[in-house]
Amino acid sequence: MMNQYIKELEQDPFNPDEFVERMVRRSMQESRLQDDEFDPEMIHDIFTQAIQDLKVLQERQERKCARLEQAVQEEEKLYNTKLSEIMDQHTHCVNVFSTLDERMSRCGGRALDVGEKLGAARAPRARAAAARDLLSHLAHFLSPGPVLIDLFNDPNKLNEAADVIQKLHTIAQELPPDKFEVAKKKIEAKYDEIERNLIEGFVKAQNQNNLNKMKDIANIMTNFKGYSQCVDAFIETSQMNSLLGKDIFSAVLPLCQKNYTIISNVFPNPEQVLSKFVLNIFHLKLQKYIQTKLADKNDVDKYLRNLYDMYTSTQRVCDELVAAGFISAEGNAAIGDLRREALVNGAMAGANDGYSAMENRRLKAALSNALNVYYTEKQHVKKQIQGGGFQELRRDLQAVIGTRANINIAQIENYGGETFLSEQLVQKMLSDAKTSFLRCKTLCTPNELPGTTTSLFEVLIQHLLIEHVDYALDLGLQSIPIAESKSPPQIYFFDIVKQANTIVKLFGEHFQESVLPCLSSTSKQNECVQRKTAIMEQLENKLDAGLERAISAIVSWVKLHLQTEQKKTDYKPEGDIDTLASPACTAVVSYLNSVMDKIHKGLEGENLNAVTLELAIRLHRVIYEHLQNFQFNSAGAMIAICDVKEYRSAVCGRGPRAAPPPAHALFDALHALCNLLLVKPENLHQVCEGETLAELDRSILLNFIQLRSDYKSHKLSSFLKGLS
Repeated sequence: MMNQYIKELEQDPFNPDEFVERMVRRSMQESRLQDDEFDPEMIHDIFTQAIQDLKVLQERQERKCARLEQAVQEEEKLYNTKLSEIMDQHTHCVNVFSTLDERMSRCGGRALDVGEKLGAARAPRARAAAARDLLSHLAHFLSPGPVLIDLFNDPNKLNEAADVIQKLHTIAQELPPDKFEVAKKKIEAKYDEIERNLIEGFVKAQNQNNLNKMKDIANIMTNFKGYSQCVDAFIETSQMNSLLGKDIFSAVLPLCQKNYTIISNVFPNPEQVLSKFVLNIFHLKLQKYIQTKLADKNDVDKYLRNLYDMYTSTQRVCDELVAAGFISAEGNAAIGDLRREALVNGAMAGANDGYSAMENRRLKAALSNALNVYYTEKQHVKKQIQGGGFQELRRDLQAVIGTRANINIAQIENYGGETFLSEQLVQKMLSDAKTSFLRCKTLCTPNELPGTTTSLFEVLIQHLLIEHVDYALDLGLQSIPIAESKSPPQIYFFDIVKQANTIVKLFGEHFQESVLPCLSSTSKQNECVQRKTAIMEQLENKLDAGLERAISAIVSWVKLHLQTEQKKTDYKPEGDIDTLASPACTAVVSYLNSVMDKIHKGLEGENLNAVTLELAIRLHRVIYEHLQNFQFNSAGAMIAICDVKEYRSAVCGRGPRAAPPPAHALFDALHALCNLLLVKPENLHQVCEGETLAELDRSILLNFIQLRSDYKSHKLSSFLKGLS
């Protein structure tokens, strides 16, 4: 059992409660008797024995722990002794290292001092040796005849020869010209020869893509006066056979990116070389390409399209180079930095000269041609229309004479309802103008932009608003008929108003989107706004005059028709008849319904309200005055009420097509007045005091009641004493 106890006690973690439980279960199993009973004495003996065994086990473990502690103490003593020995050895080593470090510092100082002294002694000797060599080479140039030393004739020693000749060239500049003229010329010739050889070697290395040799030669050439020629040779070779496609603009950025890597690795001043590289592209390659594209000015429209494309493409290339960091937007002249605007102007090279006049001429031709094509398709020859008061007086006199003589001498032509306005034509003209204003904003300088915009705007106004819209309004005004016959007048002017309003809206949107951006914060902005306002007022005045004339024609015909077609028996019939509107009213209402349809289709907003109200007021006056010319019996009063109801329905409408409230009030009052023709005599006073008629002048009520056929026979005046 001792081994069993040890295993259980060494479990990790050890739980004493579980240990006791296991012992209880084992003792229960060992002391179990028959019928699941157990012997308590046996359990007691088992636990007593287990306690004794555990005590023996505890004593053994305590003795074992004592032995282990003694062994650990002995090992700790040995470790401390060994550690003390190691610390003594470390202290000795530190002292030795400090001594060696001091000795090395003293030796290093002495070596540095000796080196400085040796260098100081060697530098004069080196300078003297170099001077001796230069004098030796100079002696060859001073000697008569050609210079035949190996240094200047060996291609493999070109770099060394370049260094020598560069120094000799500097020395030669200080020599007196008279005595050493021949030597100076020899040195100059050899200097030029070696410079050419270096440039040729550079180009050869460039063709072989040997960047190391290119870099060596470039570093040598920085001391030569022909260094710029080396840079030019690199640029010329790099750009040879490039930028030759149809769209050379898209190839500029890749070409710069490709060569910038080479420039950065080869030249000691890569930023300046890159600036010259880019400048050469714009001032030579692109400039030549643009001049070729713009050589033909015969086709102005094509020329302007190409000019705009070239300019925007050049700007796009500059923006790409700015984004890539090859140039800056503003530039810095102090470090040779390129300015974006200068590159664009250099590439265009005066291509914009005369643009304003050409754009003005193109827009004028395009708009004029569009108008000519439109009127040709309509088979219409434009007329010279004279306006003013005399023409209006002449028209009115012709109308009066024609009406009385029953002949048509006014010669009014309505062109079959043709308005001579085209939204499609206007959109085309505005599209042409939008193109011109876009080019104008892009191609003009800040000083030229306001003037050019103003002149283009004037061209647009002249052709679109004056020669098209204003001309159509004049024709429309002349086509409005005069009520001089029994046939109802055909009013097409409302269609003109609808189309004119649409065109004016399109023009206003175009003005905001295309014209104003070109004039922002300039003195010409107010001028153009005032010009637009003036032409709008001119058109609006003609629209108002046309609407006035149209309303007058409608009302005059209604008055004339009622005067000629309304019979006295209509309102004083004999016998029993059906209560229907009179024939004259039916014809007028039919015509008014067609007129109101046109008005609601052609007008909107405040214009619609104003025209419908004015028409209602005038028609109300005509109908009111017309009814006062008749006498009414009971049946006739019913017919009159039906007539007024039909008039109100036609003129005032219902729902979304309803006239303004004052129009309804007028016809409601007229309807109430007609009721006075029908009510019983004893109810007249009550009806007159009703809500609708109470506000009317009493004379109006009395005059209307006197139209009753029974006014005298029934002595109605006695019922009206309280009204006066």
